[in-house]
Amino acid sequence: MEREFFAGFIKIHILYHAVHDGEICGVEIARELATHGYQVSPGTLYPTLHGLEERGYLKSRQRVVEGRMRRCYSATPAGKKALAEAREKIRELVEEVVEEKRR
Repeated sequence: MEREFFAGFIKIHILYHAVHDGEICGVEIARELATHGYQVSPGTLYPTLHGLEERGYLKSRQRVVEGRMRRCYSATPAGKKALAEAREKIRELVEEVVEEKRR
């Protein structure tokens, strides 16, 4: 069950960094996610990145990073819109679940 919940958080976190950092590579985002306690295997991370790209939220290009060829991702306009919508939903959820505000 925990993995199922965190999958959505990870996607939003990836979109956040793709929007705010401009471009992210898999290795970099794996390190970033680890700082938040997410231990994401390459077998989970890369299909997630590819899925976000297939859905039109990310676009990718290959470039050399630290002497190695890497596929790097940036947010598309659809990805930026999806992040903005997710932020609104997250605010509502935090108010209800964390701050226990009733409607």
